[in-house]
Amino acid sequence: PAGRLIAVGDIHGCHLEFEELLNLLNPGSGDRLILLGDLVNNGPDSHRVIRMAEEAGATALLGNHELRLLRIRMGHPGVQAKKGDRATLRQLTADDWAFLHRMRHFCHFPPEEMVFVHGGFLPGHPWRLQPASITTRIQVVDGAGRPRKRSESPGSPHWSSLWQGPPFVVYGHTPRPEAHRRPWTLGLDTGCVNGGRLTACVWPEGKIVQVAARAAYSKL
Repeated sequence: PAGRLIAVGDIHGCHLEFEELLNLLNPGSGDRLILLGDLVNNGPDSHRVIRMAEEAGATALLGNHELRLLRIRMGHPGVQAKKGDRATLRQLTADDWAFLHRMRHFCHFPPEEMVFVHGGFLPGHPWRLQPASITTRIQVVDGAGRPRKRSESPGSPHWSSLWQGPPFVVYGHTPRPEAHRRPWTLGLDTGCVNGGRLTACVWPEGKIVQVAARAAYSKL
């Protein structure tokens, strides 16, 4: 029989919660484990989270935090290290950087018509062609149809409320108190690093599995 498909929301260095969730899920060799980006920053141990992800054989997707760290490391002009970046930059080893470089922008499973991505997609445009600047950062769509963060355009609709599938999109990046289901999308960032929960969804049944944060490591 085919294994399970397991997606996990934003971990942000919360290694204890990630370990607890993995113990609950107990992924086997036939399962596919997908981490929806932002494995690093703001929580206690980004290095440990990356090591656990690699040991678990996970497919990790590129989040805005990994993208910024990679740009800092490659000396991109105009990219400034933020407070949470500096602690992570001190933790990461050569193996960790190699892991970050291998992260994919999205992951598509055609039989299920499901796509996994960190931030999301801009509705009305071919999803496969959207750059990391959109797929890792989008939250809302402003009145001019541009992708924005919630803080940049308060009151604008979240992209997921405008998304008409197929495909069905599973994403992280926008923290909410609960997993956010819509007809064609599922958001799994439930703010673990801010004292919420770390959330996974397991298919084929679509079951939500969660662990509570041990602490609020970072403020929203």
